[in-house]
Amino acid sequence: MLVEFRVKNFRSLRDEQVLSLVASTTDKALREANTMPSGVRAAPLILRSAVIYGPNAGGKSNLVKALQYMRGVVVESASVVQPGQALNVQPFRLDTESIAQPTEFEATFVLDGVRYQYGFALTSGRVINEFLLVYKAFKPQQWFVRKYDSATDKDIYEFGPSLKGQKSLWEGATRPNSLFLSMAVQLNSEQLRPIFDWFTSKLAIFNDISPLNPQFSVELLRHPEGKRAICDFLVAADISIVDINVLSRKIMARSISFDLSTGVKKDDIEEQKVDELQFHHVTDKGKAVFGLGEESSGTQRLFYLTGPIMDMLDNGRTLIVDELDSSLHPLLVRRLVELFHNPEINNKGAQLIFSTHDTSLLDRELFRRDQIWFVEKDQDQASKLYPLSDFSPRNKEALERGYLLGRYGALPFFSEWKKVN
Repeated sequence: MLVEFRVKNFRSLRDEQVLSLVASTTDKALREANTMPSGVRAAPLILRSAVIYGPNAGGKSNLVKALQYMRGVVVESASVVQPGQALNVQPFRLDTESIAQPTEFEATFVLDGVRYQYGFALTSGRVINEFLLVYKAFKPQQWFVRKYDSATDKDIYEFGPSLKGQKSLWEGATRPNSLFLSMAVQLNSEQLRPIFDWFTSKLAIFNDISPLNPQFSVELLRHPEGKRAICDFLVAADISIVDINVLSRKIMARSISFDLSTGVKKDDIEEQKVDELQFHHVTDKGKAVFGLGEESSGTQRLFYLTGPIMDMLDNGRTLIVDELDSSLHPLLVRRLVELFHNPEINNKGAQLIFSTHDTSLLDRELFRRDQIWFVEKDQDQASKLYPLSDFSPRNKEALERGYLLGRYGALPFFSEWKKVN
């Protein structure tokens, strides 16, 4: 489960911003439903969800992209990024000082009762520093620290006694533009693999870069239990779909490729497998079968979400969605959130983090104060992230009304528009 995420100098997030999933121990509101025990003393209760509000271009999407970028560097730096290849860092570009500074990321998470704190900083040319702290007790174990020494143009490593294995081999193989964690796992460090796997398998992020698609749900449909669960969920959402079939067929498709070394173009016809979905609808007056493209955009998005949500709940993963409410009715979004807040359904420690413009979700019966976050830009166009709890709203305060009245900030500001003739 995600405990905390920190980012600095990434896109509009110039100064360090912190998204915390640590639940307040003094706030007893919705404790049984909306929080879960972490098993660690420093953060005994973790939030099951967090929602992020803010105006268009305020920085909500950049926060999601920051965690997505961190995940991407962990996954790809050792296996995809080539030696000498520049890293696609995206620092804050509206002041000259920030452009020259590294971009920093840090994630704290709990895995099998152990708290891990991992982070790194990088420029387009190289990784500047990297570290891993492991809290098997209250006092952390420093497994490794890596720092770039500009005087010698080399990385300096410090290894703690708790990290076992071929550390010299891993250090020597780690390129300036790759992470030590990623390279060590690629070279068979079983001790570091759980940290790497947390990024690859415990996080699912959907946004404009990695949009929702039907494949996750299609794979579930291939199994009787998964198919039944998806159909039951859609029926519960008041959609008349009673069955979904996956028809796989092979087609001949044309592919064109270029050999960059010779400049020769290859034009091939090859056999490809495609999946066709059939949605069976039944009403009191008849029944019909529709293809995926014939369903409404809302039904398509709900179908796309169903597979990932079920997987997150079944396996205790963290789901992050930018603009969860897109094409979905507010009551349906509320129902999705309530699934994560149900301890009987969410008994594996799954989390949902999402951005939205749907102010009807600002409801004390749905969220605690420490679950609601806002993002807005300051006069320098730098995004600031802050929780509702900073304002200490009254117990019976109408949160939606307070937000729309500007009490918590993070609202768009409109100037008078004048038509130019």
